[in-house]
Amino acid sequence: MRSIADVVERQLCTGCGMCAVVQPDDLRMVDDYHLGRRPVPRAGREGADTTSALAVCPGVSLEWPVPDPEASTALWNDWGPVLEVWEGHAVDPTIRRRGSSGGVGTALASFAVAGGGQEAVVHIRARDDIPYLNEATVSEDPEAVAAAAGSRYSPASACEGLSAARGRRVAFVGKPCEVAAVARARTAAPPTVEGVEVTIAIFCAGTPSVRGTVEMMNRLGFADPAGVDLVRYRGEGWPGRAVVEGRGADGERRQASLSYQESWGEVLQAHRQWRCHLCVDHTGEFADLAVGDPWYREVRDGEPGRSLVVVRTPRGREFVRRAREAGVVELVRVDDSVFPRSQPNLLDTRGSVWGRMATLRALGLPAPRYRGPDLFSTWRRLGTRSKISSVLGTVRRIGRRRLLRRARVVPFEPRPPVRYPPGRRERVAEVGSS
Repeated sequence: MRSIADVVERQLCTGCGMCAVVQPDDLRMVDDYHLGRRPVPRAGREGADTTSALAVCPGVSLEWPVPDPEASTALWNDWGPVLEVWEGHAVDPTIRRRGSSGGVGTALASFAVAGGGQEAVVHIRARDDIPYLNEATVSEDPEAVAAAAGSRYSPASACEGLSAARGRRVAFVGKPCEVAAVARARTAAPPTVEGVEVTIAIFCAGTPSVRGTVEMMNRLGFADPAGVDLVRYRGEGWPGRAVVEGRGADGERRQASLSYQESWGEVLQAHRQWRCHLCVDHTGEFADLAVGDPWYREVRDGEPGRSLVVVRTPRGREFVRRAREAGVVELVRVDDSVFPRSQPNLLDTRGSVWGRMATLRALGLPAPRYRGPDLFSTWRRLGTRSKISSVLGTVRRIGRRRLLRRARVVPFEPRPPVRYPPGRRERVAEVGSS
């Protein structure tokens, strides 16, 4: 990879947005309907040298630091640094219900600006004008953080918010690849992240494209995205339902929903970007702490949510300690083994990556470089069928994803949603799927 254009065209871009933060005069981020968030040259800057941006790109390569002496040696190779594992939920019942799982991610981010010592939080939220798209934002009060609670299973570039937050002490909340970009920037471009005091990663199984969300809306009866003014992927219970609200085909305002299995399992995950299939860090290994779902036990649909918190650095440990003392989260220390038991599918995915990258290189196609964990040993522990699938599945995807060609970014130009007159918003017909 010689340039950011190479990364994008070879579909190794994660969409994190850090390149545009490092070289804002040369690059800007856009939404591509099929590919996701992508950097493109600014007008008149085509062909500009993007070496500085390339140095912070997590899509090209990642290098793990030397493990903390306190980190679990049993988990490090497969799960990254693990100092402590906690399970619990937000104390505020509204945050617990609105947030994904137990709302701990939102509660910790809110605490950062309500006693944690930070001046702002960099995170993402749904756009006001196009609610099925996302934007990076900088929140200075806990109410603004809480308003953005909940998963966003569509393209986002949290790193873009770092530009607006420059000069302030901030907490950064993002996907693992975005946190990894912050870690790379600490070495390659320190001024861009000098105010980042704590990083919180959200477990991630991959980012679906805009097309994925549009197909989910279509499945719920919203043929015209411009008629939609609310999209919620999870929350309001655990694991929560995907909810879309807006104007249906009959012109009347309505609300419809899908279960988590229907929305993620049957629609969204099929639209994950190619780079996500080559990702080995789905649980925020470069973060101070990471938050996700404790799927180690059966979850009754709609039960009060619970979150898993993985402390990865001494800084993360201190942050969690102060949040607990402040009474914003209720957490119980659990055995480290609860972590891998909660995310067994992600370990299988990590193991498959070695086979996928080996296949790509054997066919002369680019693949990311990882320095640190022994990925071959993880792949070797897979069953025979999974090993074969990691190779043959990659061959199939090369054709399906057109990886032999260079991809071209086409900026997505959505129409804004219809704005309803006063009083019309209350007329909502609810439609539920299974």
